[in-house]
Amino acid sequence: MIPVEPDDVARRRRRATVEVKQGLRELGAELALLNRRVGTRLGLKDIDLDCLDLINAHGPLSPTALARRAGLHAATTTGVLDRLERAGWVARERDPADRRAFLVRALRERNAELLELFAGMNSSVERICADYDDAELERLAVFLRRIADAGRDAAEGLTGG
Repeated sequence: MIPVEPDDVARRRRRATVEVKQGLRELGAELALLNRRVGTRLGLKDIDLDCLDLINAHGPLSPTALARRAGLHAATTTGVLDRLERAGWVARERDPADRRAFLVRALRERNAELLELFAGMNSSVERICADYDDAELERLAVFLRRIADAGRDAAEGLTGG
């Protein structure tokens, strides 16, 4: 058996880390392209689709909370919400905790349209996941959550939090 030199181990690790970073950049670009095409099919701008996704995932949200999550200025958020509401994707409702404020909720009956457009990607992810055992999938899920957290922290660092 040929002994492995510490320099070889370090070099392989650096190379693997670089490949992960390149893979994440490529994934980000491909997902952005997919989202752009979905948005085009729905008549939504990229930022509209991003905000709709945030509302679906975390809503109902106040416009201020949405702006903070999306990293948008309040005026930009108002424009996004106006477009989403006109297109029938969201509804604004009075906040039961503060009658002067309102919350934005996604109109769930429209989700089938989104799911249909993402069906190809979702099917591909299901097929890919089938190649991994439960422990590997759990480890991948933790990795992806940590990467998402790192991206959020980096974005907040660029905007001053």
